[in-house]
Amino acid sequence: MTPLAHILEHKVVAIVRGANPADLLKIARAVEAGGVRMMEVTLNSPGALASIEEVSRAMEGRLLVGAGTVLDPESARAALLAGAKYIISPTLNKKTIRMTKRYGAVSIPGAYTATEILKAYEYGGDIIKVFPAGASGAGYFKDIAGPLPHIPLMPTGGVSLDNIKGFAEAGAKAFGLGSSLVDTKQAVTDEYLAQLTEKARAFVAAVAKG
Repeated sequence: MTPLAHILEHKVVAIVRGANPADLLKIARAVEAGGVRMMEVTLNSPGALASIEEVSRAMEGRLLVGAGTVLDPESARAALLAGAKYIISPTLNKKTIRMTKRYGAVSIPGAYTATEILKAYEYGGDIIKVFPAGASGAGYFKDIAGPLPHIPLMPTGGVSLDNIKGFAEAGAKAFGLGSSLVDTKQAVTDEYLAQLTEKARAFVAAVAKG
């Protein structure tokens, strides 16, 4: 299965921002145990590239690891060389998309308006991250998806257990989940990891029902 097909099939991407590098593998194993099959490590996290390399190697075949908050092509290249299989950005950068595609990886640029979303797709984005999705909710998402049904969209920012079904019903093809799933401000104890697995399981179930 290609990385793109993997993302479109499993849908839920756990976003890990600012975690202690020593905890990344524990977090990865916890979300994977709950049925989540993708994890994004943001590049503004400490030791992000080393973490991507470590988790990619340890979880190969079980968890597809990508890089997030990628703002330029140089950062995309570094992440891809570290083992990232997809590149996610909060913004639209044509050169970053081109670099990602040059390495045969999945490009998920960020956009918000209909014009930005169409440009991101025309530039080569495989899935377009609609960000921040929670600001306007599933209603806005449905309005955007209506005239652009051929573009796979991934709501990110403000997606929660309370609204994820609405986004799914509005046509979302994948979902980026940050602190609503992985709260990196909490201490990573055994209890936290068990709760993380349960939250992951709940999100996966909600998407399946949607």
